[in-house]
Amino acid sequence: GGTDNHLILIDLTSKGITGIQAEKALGEAGIYVNKNTIPFDKRNPQVTSGLRIGTPALTTRGMKEREMEVIAGLISKVLAKPDDKNALEETRLTVFELCSGFPVYDFLDVKRG
Repeated sequence: GGTDNHLILIDLTSKGITGIQAEKALGEAGIYVNKNTIPFDKRNPQVTSGLRIGTPALTTRGMKEREMEVIAGLISKVLAKPDDKNALEETRLTVFELCSGFPVYDFLDVKRG
């Protein structure tokens, strides 16, 4: 049993990074997530040991499994080097390029002007 939903909760304990650090680094890279407590979290709720990721912003744009795999790789890259400003900027540009191919509304498509 269980319920399928659009939320993903990631335990960052083994990564050596807090939820707030990950949220900040990913935000600088153009990937917006929320810090979140995990079950039995020993960290303060303002710091946390986890991240919550939702997929509606992606699926609304029409993104599918392939794009989710790309985004997962980008998240992993940022979490591996959260203080690397060059990696964050490179990721931000990749995120912009990916999102440009999936406009929220066709009339806002920057490629078509």
